[in-house]
Amino acid sequence: MTQSRPNEFIAPPECPVFEPTWEEFADPFAYINKIRPIAEKTGICKVRPPKEWQPPFACDVDRLHFTPRIQRLNELEAQTRVKLNFLDQIAKFWELQGCTLKIPHVERKNLDLYQLNKLVNDDGGFDAVCRERRWSKIALKMGFAPGKAIGSHLHGTLLWKPHCLSVCLSQVDQYMCLVCGSGSEEDRLLLCDGCDDSYHTFCLIPPLHDVPKGDWRCPKCLAQECGKPQVAFGFEQAGRDYSLRTFGDMADSFKSDYFNMPVHMVPTELVEKEFWRLVSTIEEDVTVEYGADIASKEFGSGFPIRGGRFHVSPEDEDYLSSGWNLNNMPVIDSSVLTHVTADICGMKLPWLYVGMCFSSFCWHIEDHWSYSINYLHWGEPKTWYGAPGYAAEKLEGVMKKLAPELFESQPDLLHQLVTIMNPNTLMNHGVPIYRTNQCAGEFVITFPRAYHSGFNQGFNFAEAVNFCTMDWMPMGRMCVDHYRQLDRYCVFSHDEMVCKMASKADTMDVALASAVQKDMAIMLQEEDKLRDKVSKMGVQQSQQVEYDLLPDEERQCSRCRTTCYLSALTCPCNPGHLVCLHHAQDLCSCPPNNLTLNIFYPFTVCLCSGLEVLRSLVEDAEVKQFPQSDLLRQLCAVTLDAEKCAVVAQQLLNGKRQTRYRSGGGKSQSQNLLTVEELRSFVRQLHKLPCSIRQAPLLKDLLTRVDDFQQRSERLLCDEAPSPAELQSLLDVSLSLDVELPQLSLLRERLEQARWLEVVQGASSQPHSLCLDTMRRLIDQGVGLASHALVERAMARLQELLTMSEHWEERALSLMETRPCHCVETLEAALQEVASIPAYLPNCLLLKDTVDQAKDWLQEADTLQVGGRIPVLDTLTDLVSRAKTIPVWLDPLARLEALVSDVQAWKESAAKTFLMKNSPYSLLEVLCPQCEAGTGSQKSKSKRAKDVAQCNKRNGTWLDCLSDVEKALSESKDSASAMATLAEVRQKEMENLLALRASNESKLLQAGDCGALRVCVCHNAPLGAMLQCELCSDTFHRSCVSGSNQDPRPNQAWLCPHCRRSEKPPLDRVLPLLASLQRIRVRLPEGDALRFLIERTVRWQHRMQQASAEGVLGVSLMTSHQRWDSSNPTSAPSQELYSASFYTDHQCIPLQGLSPELEELMVEGFLLQVTLPETQQLYMSLSRLDSHNLTDSPSPKHSTEQDQHQHNPQGGSPPHNQKEGSERKDKAKKPRKKKPKMNKERSQETKGTCSPTATHSDLSLSDSDEDFTLCAAPWCREPEGKQVNWVQCDGSCQQWFHQICVGVSAEQAEKEDYICISCTQPEHTRE
Repeated sequence: MTQSRPNEFIAPPECPVFEPTWEEFADPFAYINKIRPIAEKTGICKVRPPKEWQPPFACDVDRLHFTPRIQRLNELEAQTRVKLNFLDQIAKFWELQGCTLKIPHVERKNLDLYQLNKLVNDDGGFDAVCRERRWSKIALKMGFAPGKAIGSHLHGTLLWKPHCLSVCLSQVDQYMCLVCGSGSEEDRLLLCDGCDDSYHTFCLIPPLHDVPKGDWRCPKCLAQECGKPQVAFGFEQAGRDYSLRTFGDMADSFKSDYFNMPVHMVPTELVEKEFWRLVSTIEEDVTVEYGADIASKEFGSGFPIRGGRFHVSPEDEDYLSSGWNLNNMPVIDSSVLTHVTADICGMKLPWLYVGMCFSSFCWHIEDHWSYSINYLHWGEPKTWYGAPGYAAEKLEGVMKKLAPELFESQPDLLHQLVTIMNPNTLMNHGVPIYRTNQCAGEFVITFPRAYHSGFNQGFNFAEAVNFCTMDWMPMGRMCVDHYRQLDRYCVFSHDEMVCKMASKADTMDVALASAVQKDMAIMLQEEDKLRDKVSKMGVQQSQQVEYDLLPDEERQCSRCRTTCYLSALTCPCNPGHLVCLHHAQDLCSCPPNNLTLNIFYPFTVCLCSGLEVLRSLVEDAEVKQFPQSDLLRQLCAVTLDAEKCAVVAQQLLNGKRQTRYRSGGGKSQSQNLLTVEELRSFVRQLHKLPCSIRQAPLLKDLLTRVDDFQQRSERLLCDEAPSPAELQSLLDVSLSLDVELPQLSLLRERLEQARWLEVVQGASSQPHSLCLDTMRRLIDQGVGLASHALVERAMARLQELLTMSEHWEERALSLMETRPCHCVETLEAALQEVASIPAYLPNCLLLKDTVDQAKDWLQEADTLQVGGRIPVLDTLTDLVSRAKTIPVWLDPLARLEALVSDVQAWKESAAKTFLMKNSPYSLLEVLCPQCEAGTGSQKSKSKRAKDVAQCNKRNGTWLDCLSDVEKALSESKDSASAMATLAEVRQKEMENLLALRASNESKLLQAGDCGALRVCVCHNAPLGAMLQCELCSDTFHRSCVSGSNQDPRPNQAWLCPHCRRSEKPPLDRVLPLLASLQRIRVRLPEGDALRFLIERTVRWQHRMQQASAEGVLGVSLMTSHQRWDSSNPTSAPSQELYSASFYTDHQCIPLQGLSPELEELMVEGFLLQVTLPETQQLYMSLSRLDSHNLTDSPSPKHSTEQDQHQHNPQGGSPPHNQKEGSERKDKAKKPRKKKPKMNKERSQETKGTCSPTATHSDLSLSDSDEDFTLCAAPWCREPEGKQVNWVQCDGSCQQWFHQICVGVSAEQAEKEDYICISCTQPEHTRE
């Protein structure tokens, strides 16, 4: 015998033990009812009869033969069986792969693989335990001592591979591995013994090192085999038949051998502890046999019975009728089971139990939750464990929790009596458990729904039976409902038993009859509900069936296996099946009108005579003067009642639609109407009359229509969302029912609700029109409606939508009004949230439009300078003005505003440079050539000017005014087109001005009558001293132009107010304006005009230089002098007299004395809005032709020298001979070294120190030569000395310029990149 484990079994507390007196013992049911309040709290109790009560043992020992059940103890306990099943599955898994399972040993005992697997799975699985290194914790949970590296052993166990036995492999031909698809290495191919598929041993997971011996299954077959459900557990029958004697010998021999002592000396506590140890271990496999459920009817009961084989002595005859005789207890008068007609073994007929040591009966409750009583006739004790009825569900839950695998395969496991669980385990989970040792001659009683189990201490003989008292009846009905949920069959029909008891109520005592009445009332109420449910379902056919004559197997519900008695449903489509009314929907798929309701009670039909027959009888009695009698008086009374009913019925039928609108409205409308119950009671009264009246069918039809109305009303009112049309239709039907209908007010409320919900749904389906006012109006309407779930939900949705909409409207407005403005991304994020709101939100739509405008604006701003394009000022101004109207933070706006501000500052600077004080001209008018020159400044135009204007119109020239020029410049795509436009205007300006000069000159020379002439700004005739303009050749009164900075100055050309349009700043003040505009990189008409002015100035300078260099100017001057000499042989006076009325005191260069080339050169020089030394030089040269000191014509050579002298920027004396001038000219033309860009590290790294044109050999040139290096600027001012500072273009040309020539300071050249005009406008071709 093995020693007990340290955590040995602890016995539960003892159950109550009762010892009745002879008086109490006389009535068993009365005594059990007396002790029930105490005993049912423990579920079981023990009753010791009086010592004198010792019934004889009446069983026929010689005839008793039985085949016991085999019980393997470690398979009884639920948790142990789970472990064994787990090990069987593992062993089967490896066996199918041809391997042998060997359970590893840890600390000299078998490792509990099930516990290890469960703990690892509960802790997250193998990977999680390995990753988090929790193997030591797993070892501690399994009960191993810490610090012995048990965790690593457990880790290796789950990685352990079973030992594979090596075998030889026969030759396999023409097979392919299903994993790799190859048929090579045939000696490594495994053939599955289940499906004949082939696999390489090294292709398997895990791979096999050796070929397994015996049968081998592939992974597919292995999954199928291991996935099969387990066979339901049950006890096997022993292989031999025992008599009571042979079984006793075997039982005593087992116990004495097991405990190694005589059976009567083994303590019960030792047997109990050893039993629970054996059922909880998997290492020891102890098998016992139990002779259970032996029918006493076949072999005879242990108690004497009347008519039995056992001869009862006279002194023992009292035991034949004793209530404690288990053959009598179920069928005594106060027992409920008396009314169950069938002889049910185990319930009405006792069962016999022959036990041996460790044979056990598992946890169970009795059928129908009935009482049970067990009597131990003789032998060793029987140990019992019980739980009270109120803890039944708790016990079931604990067992399902601790052994869920068993209940998954067998949901009704606790009804099979094959599973036991340690009482200590149940008690640890809160289940109250009590125990007792039943000795020979003692009763053990179990109460309704009390789970109980136990085992035998040794060889014994017991007898048990069920019984039911009247207090059990409610529990019995609850059990039937419980069985219906579990689909468990009933041992007998509870309803049939109750009905049979009710039929014999007059023979019962009052208490039992009262219990039957209560249970029957519950039964009939439930049956009435079920039949009403089936009727409403649409079942119309019914028939009478006497179910009490059918066996239970033929009247079981095919769905829940409940035995039907009062009613059932059948269908012709499946004659062999029926269902109880609880499962009417589960019979078949046929329509309800095909089903038949089978009921146990027959229908009754009542036939009666008509009212006319009764009247005729009464009249006959009156006519024939029958004597008064009770029958005649009864006939008269019945006739009178029938006539009254007929009158009332006729009034009801004649009063339709009148009483309903008899009153004005409100509650008074229905005061004169019958209620439905009154109408029903009246129809019922008509039906109870012993005669029939003709109005009865009409009233019954009215009642039927009212019932139909009420049913339809209930369906519509139960419907969560009835349609308004159905409600209105039902209200229309109510107009034809002259009855007070309580549903009308509800229907009207639901109609209002349905119409409101329909409006809400329609509004919600069109979110583009669902505005805030609509939502508020709908909410106001919904507030006045009656409360309903749909209305409340719709109101909640509307209120939520309104709140959300108002919030977003305010937020959208706030987002647009907040300063500083939000960025586009913030507004887009808000719009994404708003997009899910199904409503019309004006501010949100405005916000969306604002975001769209901002996106368009940003796209325009991004594309403004794509590809190196230079934006136009009008576009920038338009973008900035548009951006100010968009309430969004636009990142490029600050840069664009800065550009516009820079442009405005540049325009102001240019205006200060060019415009005179209080000038009537704009900056563009000053910088652009005059498109109206010679045509718009004077009212009297010469015929030649008119001809020129008409010629321009015929040629299609549309640049007739400054606005046309400004428009053309703004619409030009690039600077090249702008330059071409200005070139056209310049051409037109030159033509008009030359024509105007000729017209004015000829007007003065040919004027015979000066009084008709109109000159000056006053448009009056010339008179007295006049001033003549050098540009337009018109004359002006000195008084009209004096005092306005228009007085003539010595040695300077005088220009009239019309021709002098600006301050004419020097070129060195103009060039920085162009350079700063290039840095701004914005195109504007004034900028194009300034650039054209500078280019025009440069071209004019080149023409002057070319004329001077080629001697053209001198020849032209000489020719002009000869012309003047020929026309004016004497010296010209200082004043020129045109007529007797006026003269010019400021000599003007005559037009007739100049060649066309010289005149054009002079006119264009005066037109330039820039002060140049060449202009003054030309004017002085032409003025000398008319001076008094000029006597000889200068040679061309001399003229050239004078021209060079005037052109000298240093103002020094002219060279004395031609040689000096030629040397300087040659020096300027010879190739020279160009100075590299100063103070630019990038230029030094990339360009070196070489000049743009010189080679490395030119580096030896002196610094003095650098002063004469060629500048790439066409208007080079040829600075000298310290003024020579260079800057190189960072564009594509990389040419060198004097800083002073391009208006760049030394600081700008050092810190900023410089790009010349040519590189800024690569598309423009310089003339």
